[in-house]
Amino acid sequence: MSEAETAAPRRRINLGFDKYSGLYVWALLILIFSLWIPDLFLQGSTFKQVLSFQAISAIVALGLILPVAAGAFDLTIAGALTVSVCWTAWALANHYGVVVAAGGALLIGVLIGLANSLVVVKLQVNSFIGTLGMSSILVAIAYMITNSQQIVLSTQGYAPFFEFAREEILGLPRSVYYAAVLAVIFWWVLEYTPFGRYLYAIGGNPIAARLAGVRVGRITMIAFIISATTASFGGIVYLSTIGTATPDSGSGYLLPVFSAVFLGATQIRPGRVNVLGTLVAIFLLATGVTGLQLAGAPGYVTELFNGLALIVAVALASRTANKRS
Repeated sequence: MSEAETAAPRRRINLGFDKYSGLYVWALLILIFSLWIPDLFLQGSTFKQVLSFQAISAIVALGLILPVAAGAFDLTIAGALTVSVCWTAWALANHYGVVVAAGGALLIGVLIGLANSLVVVKLQVNSFIGTLGMSSILVAIAYMITNSQQIVLSTQGYAPFFEFAREEILGLPRSVYYAAVLAVIFWWVLEYTPFGRYLYAIGGNPIAARLAGVRVGRITMIAFIISATTASFGGIVYLSTIGTATPDSGSGYLLPVFSAVFLGATQIRPGRVNVLGTLVAIFLLATGVTGLQLAGAPGYVTELFNGLALIVAVALASRTANKRS
């Protein structure tokens, strides 16, 4: 054997674990549950259930990507969803009509985004602390709107509103298609527009972005407004799907959504939050939770799973960022 042959490096097979590990884990979970509980897991209704139930999480997570890309936290997403649900239900129950109910909910989202911007951008409060305080205020507003009561809408009296999210197209509810359309829009904005490049530049180094002429405050403000408005739209879809509003309607979305966004930052485009990675993370987590529930796991498994997933996601995202540095 010649020296050239002995010195030639061996070719390594690249299976894309650095970018697509989530897809491998997702496939592994599907395989495990298919072998473990095939009669329950391998059903068309199960996959339809996962898609339907995760549509709202996907909608909220897509909005959250923008402020996180700019290096900011938005902990008001659950509160924005809750207030949107409560306002829409209250307006419909008091016969103000769908336009006032849904339009008011979206307007509330814009106002929440502006309030977050005022606190974080103008008052220079840390985004984690500022939006945490705002989320507490939003919980109080939700209790005020509902008078600490549950609002239940009748399917007969509000049939057109319920069709907004429940009506099925090709076997899937409209909510799934809303999430898909938003995913395409946000993907295009982040990957192919100056606004998306500005967000990533601010998240990478806000001082350098400002010196380069990027209007950091304005871009961050727009990101907060879009995030809160998207969460409010998720609240409308939630109410149209569930039909019931409570002052804690959105409390179960905060951890799963943050877990998905941070775990998604380790997928497809490691080191930066992105739409495709977030969607992979959402359905990976949903598959794990659904499979465990079908296998008879106790009710607290969802919170346990999501909490662990958030810790792992942040750790992996930090590790990826350190490697890139």
